[in-house]
Amino acid sequence: MTSQAPLALVNGRVLGDHGPREGLAVLVEGSCIAAILAQDDPRVSAARTHDLHGHLLLPGFIDVQVNGGGGLLFNDAPTVETLRGIAAAHARFGSTGLLPTLITDTAEKMHAALDAVDAAIEQGVPGILGIHVEGPFLASARKGIHDASLFRHPDADDIAMLAAKHRGRVMLTLAPEQVSADAIRILAEAGVIVVAGHTAADYATTRAALDAGVRGFTHLYNAMTPLTSREPGVVGAALDDPHSWCGLIVDGHHVHPAALRVAIAAKPRGKCVLVTDAMPPVGSDKPEYVLNGQTIVARDGICQSNAGVLAGSALDMATGVRNLVDMVGLPLAEASRMASAYPAAWIGLERSHGRLAAGYRADFAVLDNTLHVRETWIGGQRIHRA
Repeated sequence: MTSQAPLALVNGRVLGDHGPREGLAVLVEGSCIAAILAQDDPRVSAARTHDLHGHLLLPGFIDVQVNGGGGLLFNDAPTVETLRGIAAAHARFGSTGLLPTLITDTAEKMHAALDAVDAAIEQGVPGILGIHVEGPFLASARKGIHDASLFRHPDADDIAMLAAKHRGRVMLTLAPEQVSADAIRILAEAGVIVVAGHTAADYATTRAALDAGVRGFTHLYNAMTPLTSREPGVVGAALDDPHSWCGLIVDGHHVHPAALRVAIAAKPRGKCVLVTDAMPPVGSDKPEYVLNGQTIVARDGICQSNAGVLAGSALDMATGVRNLVDMVGLPLAEASRMASAYPAAWIGLERSHGRLAAGYRADFAVLDNTLHVRETWIGGQRIHRA
């Protein structure tokens, strides 16, 4: 039995650090990039070829906050099949890596969600990199759409469940005022990516949590204390800290473009990350879903309850990249990094994911001139074509 010849992706514009480059081929062997080389290199002529028809080749997008998609909500049924459906829906929009997100729920639902993600990774479901557990250790004063009746302080069983060995990355959003510094330290030392969100903490409390192991902030500006002149709040702590990451929902509704530019300018390069906070309408023709017993409707790209509370988003990563370019004014190369290299670094996968380079995963988003997705590849296999 002979191994299959390498695959060369040709006739595309490969997005590098300074913009798209023509005349290059990406050589893929198995699930990884073997080389990026001139299109007239003999190794290209010896390989199988795939014509990109002049489209842009970007690293696949990595979304660390995905509640649902394709009409499915992770909380409703934390199973491998749900994860498979959500990942497939987001692959249509160039997402090659996800942290499916379980919002505030019971300990039993959390356990089921962790098990489902472990099983999905074991079974090789394309795109599943781990899990994001958003709650229930949150603050009622900044609950957003979460069910505050389920909020609580973590106990020893919660910490053991989250800190146990899992197959993928585990991100946990918590309110620093609801969790002791010792618990944060234990979780961080166990490899949990601890982030702050849905919090009414002041600057000092947030700063202490950063010192204990908090590594980032969930949907910056939303559901947290704002930056003011005499009390910098959570937002001030996030922008002041050079080491932490900040997730940004770039849909034009959650955060004003000027506030996005302020955050991107304030943080060191690489610390602002595009996220979607996506809900079931993404990749579905159904605009309605039920969350915590409330009917949520997506209208004009906004997911809201009847009371007008934002309930996640109808954003996909490709639209987020376009918004970073058109609405925020970033160069495409930087917008692409905010959707790939920077989230990969946040979850500790910067040596294997998020770049077009030899040795990295062959995860690609192929975009046309309008920055709409034409193809998505995960692990060297094309799984979506428009």
